[in-house]
This record gives sequence, C-alpha cells and structure tokens, in this order.
Amino acid sequence: MSLRLAHTADLDPADLRAARALLHDAFDGDLTDADWEHGLGGVHALVHDGAGLAAHGSVVMRRARHRGAWLRVGYVEAVAVRADARRRGLGGQVMAALERIVDRAYDLGALGASDDGAQLYTARGWQRWPGRICGLSPDRGIVRLAEEEGHVFVWPGLNGALDPAHELVFDWRDGDVL
Repeated sequence: MSLRLAHTADLDPADLRAARALLHDAFDGDLTDADWEHGLGGVHALVHDGAGLAAHGSVVMRRARHRGAWLRVGYVEAVAVRADARRRGLGGQVMAALERIVDRAYDLGALGASDDGAQLYTARGWQRWPGRICGLSPDRGIVRLAEEEGHVFVWPGLNGALDPAHELVFDWRDGDVL
C-alpha cells in the first residue's frame, strides 16, 4: 500500500474519478455535487492497494471567525475507505497525513462528522466542538447552525486551543453553510 499526497491540480482525471467513486460507494450514494466540490482545491491523501484506490481524504482552506479574529482553517473533507479495505488502519493513515498539514499550515483544523465517523476522529485526538456553530450567509449575515452543533470537531493547529464560550463562524460555501 502506498500513501500519496497531491494537490487537486496535480491529480489526473482518473484519480478524481476514482476518488469520487470511492466516496459515492462509502456514503451509499449520498454524495452531492456540492459535497464533492467541498473536497477539491486542497491537498488530497490517497492510499492505493492492489485493487486501486483504497482510502481518500482531503484538507481545504476555509475561514472561521473566533473571538473577533478570522482564522485559516484546514477543513478536512471527503474521508472514506473502500468497504473491503476497512479496519486496516487506512483511515488513520489518511488522517495522520492531513493532520500534519493542518499542524504546519493552518491556525485550526475542523471537520464535520457523522456518528460513524466520529469514532475515528475522537480516537485520534480531535475534539467535539462544544460551543455554538454559525455560518456567514451571503444574504442573511451570521446564521446559527444548531443542527451542526455536536457534529463539528476541531484540531488545535497553530492557533492552539479555542474558547468554546465564543462561537465559531464559518465562511459560506455552495451546497450548505458548512
């Protein structure tokens, strides 16, 4: 098995098709075009085995406001492992590579997790954000996203620990606010 890091611009169309197909399968077909777009434009971690792409994840830059300061956020997206390759540590390999990028390049790491995915992230030291989550909407200003609260995890990055008494306000992106 080999781990490869590459920016979206350095992936060929076959790499991108394989990653999208892996995500489509891993999320039981519940991968929208917007979900796919959220994982593009940053650095991808890809693990290949003899059967092809076995695991994928990416980290893209976003902005989040906390205590009046806008932080560079390494937002982890599109993490998945092929069904027949699960429980072999591939998700951990992908996350370790992405965490190293967050540690060296971003003020903060963040991700949105399903209940199933939360186990992987908490086992690696990601912390469930206990505070308010908001989004900066282009037409409504700052909007509280109560449905996202409890599903966002953070990694300290260069900024260190944050104060959960103060909200995180994420930048806008198409498809959803987070």
